[in-house]
Amino acid sequence: MIGTAGWSLPKAYAPHFPRDGSHLERYAQHFSAVEINTSFYRPHRVATYEKWASAVPAGFRFAVKVPRAITHERRLTDVDEVLARFLVEVAGLGPKLGPLLLQLPPSLGFNRVSAAPFLASFRRSFAGDIVCEPRHVTWFAPDVDKVLRDLAIARVAADPALVPDAGRPGGWLDLAYYRLHGSPSMYRSAYEPPVLTRIAERLHQKKVQGGRAWCIFDNTAEFAAIGNALETLALSRSGKPHEQSSLNGAGGKSETV
Repeated sequence: MIGTAGWSLPKAYAPHFPRDGSHLERYAQHFSAVEINTSFYRPHRVATYEKWASAVPAGFRFAVKVPRAITHERRLTDVDEVLARFLVEVAGLGPKLGPLLLQLPPSLGFNRVSAAPFLASFRRSFAGDIVCEPRHVTWFAPDVDKVLRDLAIARVAADPALVPDAGRPGGWLDLAYYRLHGSPSMYRSAYEPPVLTRIAERLHQKKVQGGRAWCIFDNTAEFAAIGNALETLALSRSGKPHEQSSLNGAGGKSETV
């Protein structure tokens, strides 16, 4: 699954998409996945999710970001009501609901008193895919990785990798979820062709191994995401991508790039 954070279509890339339909309908003619980030900032009605689901083909999937009220404001404690409401809302996507994305603040370390019970409760409440993007070094210890693995929660591979190991998938490895925020300038920089080739190779390897992979471009601030996603999609459809250089990537910062 290759897509972007949101489905805005910059004018520069409009010729690549059908002229008719909403942005989402046009986007879904090329891509089979998208990540909804607006859910992080505000709730959406069930009817809104149902409308989005009805606008895309059967094989299309939506990843949805967990509200900041859970992750950043309440920091995973006393969130049962908020989580329950969120799960009711996203159920409007029906079978087109993909992973739920739990992005944690950089200041939030792993705390067994709060984090472990929350993750277990989240898993009990939702049977689908859960992916977690921690950004504090304490989340990358072997014992924490085991907690995620035992709960079938995949750890996001992020670029740039803000802490060691953040660029590699972790936790439950049946699903790999890559979030590419742009490098060196987060949310702005476009990825160069050799980097996209390595990303496509990584996705190809996961498929060959019998696993599943998502790749979401989040470098949307200057409209680079759509172009990078289109290029990666073309590489993935061209057969086995040719690996041009080490998958350890430029500067060794991340497995992804």
